[in-house]
Amino acid sequence: MPAKSKAQQKAAGAALSAKRGDTKKSELRGASKGMYESMTEKELEELAETDRKGLPDKKSD
Repeated sequence: MPAKSKAQQKAAGAALSAKRGDTKKSELRGASKGMYESMTEKELEELAETDRKGLPDKKSD
């Protein structure tokens, strides 16, 4: 499942970093905190590895 925006990809990267122990969980904010709690490391990897080229900054509704 690829990321739909640069913001989503960035949040997934932050959550993945905390899952792996590279950053502290307490440093997470907003969407990345929710992703950390609700997604597996594999799911976060899939979102975080999405190529940012061509993605919008934020998903528009």
